[in-house]
Amino acid sequence: MNVTKTLDATGLACPMPIVKTKKAMKDIEAGEVLEIHATDQGAKADLTAWAKSGGHELLQTEEDNGVFKFWIKKGE
Repeated sequence: MNVTKTLDATGLACPMPIVKTKKAMKDIEAGEVLEIHATDQGAKADLTAWAKSGGHELLQTEEDNGVFKFWIKKGE
């Protein structure tokens, strides 16, 4: 997967992973991929819903030793 930017939101409590993701999305172009790392349990539901409501595509999620990783493709 071709990742344009990686956002480290580990250690941040809700709603900061979403706030940081929104800001990071402004720095990339449509069609590019943002990789997000978060440790907040709520981030999985929050980022999934946020991506859908914002017209972005959640490409993949995984959990690795308590770190949730998300890959979101920016929508048009």
